[in-house]
Amino acid sequence: MEAGRLLTERLLDEFIPSDNDDPQLLHRAMRYSVMAGGKRLRPILAQAAYEYCGGTSEGAAGTIHKAMPAIEMVHTYSLIHDDLPCMDDDDLRRGMPTCHKKFDEATATLAGDALHVIAFELMAQTGSIDVVLELARAVGTSGMLGGQMADIEAEGRPVTAEEIQAIHRRKTGALIRGSVRVGAILAAADSATLARLTDYGEKIGLAFQIIDDILDIEGDQKLLGKSVGSDTRHQKATYPAAMGLEESRRQAANLIDGALATFVEEEDNMLKWLARYIGQRER
Repeated sequence: MEAGRLLTERLLDEFIPSDNDDPQLLHRAMRYSVMAGGKRLRPILAQAAYEYCGGTSEGAAGTIHKAMPAIEMVHTYSLIHDDLPCMDDDDLRRGMPTCHKKFDEATATLAGDALHVIAFELMAQTGSIDVVLELARAVGTSGMLGGQMADIEAEGRPVTAEEIQAIHRRKTGALIRGSVRVGAILAAADSATLARLTDYGEKIGLAFQIIDDILDIEGDQKLLGKSVGSDTRHQKATYPAAMGLEESRRQAANLIDGALATFVEEEDNMLKWLARYIGQRER
């Protein structure tokens, strides 16, 4: 995982404009948020799926090495916007002041927008229309943005388990599933393999957000790099709020087990390792 993280950061540094280039303030805000650290889980999932499906290094420079930073830029843009006062109004991200606190709200908004644009430029450069569509669908109103809207609409009112699951599958799960699918598509995976990996991506994506809900209650702020208790303050729709911590833990564990079952009787691989990592994470 460390090798994938370092590769992602090298590619991000390469493709995000220098803060010496105009508009300097905008580029500085973009680089501040993207290079602040993080797990780089989504691009690593794309790389792992690419390699699992037989993607080779010969094709990487024009395909997966463009998709990996693009996926992380989309993720970072979503975090910048999610932290804004009009959304979750958070002051801390990855152990540092959020983008709008470090700069200002207008600059943060534009930084997120600009990262979104560069991400799609890079995806277009892979030469695959299918992965451009995949990322667009993961981000759009049936994916991350739709999930974010549903999350806002659910604040302060009782929600069913089915509603929470639908929110989580879109708000967080869609980009995680899409990251896995992007890697598989770029490696020309056959339809059966793509279907298996799609199911894997859906399971780990939902598990990731359930565990995020749990960590917001009992996580260590120093490890998380962000404030805990935000979901409660904003009266968010979460798994623990609806069904309690123990049932939330049980459902997350079942999802991880289901994701691992994708690879029954196969040797250990990076996708299996990443599923276990998600199930055991503390940050």
